[in-house]
Amino acid sequence: MTMQETLIAAARTAALNAHAPYSRFAVGAAVLLVDGRIVTGANFENASYGLSLCAETVALATVNSAGDFRDVVEIGVIGGAMDADGRPTGTAPVGPCGRCRQVINEAAQIGGRDIVVWCGAAEGDSVERYLLSELLPHAFGPADLGLGPKA
Repeated sequence: MTMQETLIAAARTAALNAHAPYSRFAVGAAVLLVDGRIVTGANFENASYGLSLCAETVALATVNSAGDFRDVVEIGVIGGAMDADGRPTGTAPVGPCGRCRQVINEAAQIGGRDIVVWCGAAEGDSVERYLLSELLPHAFGPADLGLGPKA
């Protein structure tokens, strides 16, 4: 199994834990660290909407809590409308929202690397590969505040 396949499979498994009763759109993310560990997250909605957390943010906050924020190498993301059993569906790749791209950029700049982002479908084989710099060109981050290298 390739790393792309491993990350997308882990993201699909994580999406099964999505708490998305309002949007009914489940998202899963899987983050690869330098040492080969994979950390996952699922979206976590809140009735006030603004307090909801995206899957990528949940995964990256977990990575940060372990002290490994600078060690992020790749991230896989999938998402889709939930069926009656709460499983994500759909064959179109899903990518990180703008807020998540900014959070991923924080890890990229702190780690000094351009993170690979795999955008996958909830079902099927459709996966797209991007570098974070392609998804968020001219990003603002720690380097702009003099706090680290620009990825």
